[in-house]
Amino acid sequence: MGVVQGIDGRVKRYVCVTARIDEDGRCRPMSVQWWDGRTYPIDKVTSVCRRSSKRVGGDGMCYTVMIDGKETLLFHEDPRWFVEEKVPEGHVC
Repeated sequence: MGVVQGIDGRVKRYVCVTARIDEDGRCRPMSVQWWDGRTYPIDKVTSVCRRSSKRVGGDGMCYTVMIDGKETLLFHEDPRWFVEEKVPEGHVC
């Protein structure tokens, strides 16, 4: 796997998620709210599977979602949700 120019790595970022639970019990995330209050609607869920995050640790149900035309992994580590936040070069956490 190559390194993205300008990106040092990733960190686990817990986020607020609005989700719909269908009558058959399936959970569908509808939007993600970032730590600064910005909310991003989820355009489409392309896959769902149990998976571990090799980049930031943690595991649970992994939703591959499309937000504003970009693919993002959204993890449900019951009871919380997280994403693998990109960390800019030189950024100290």
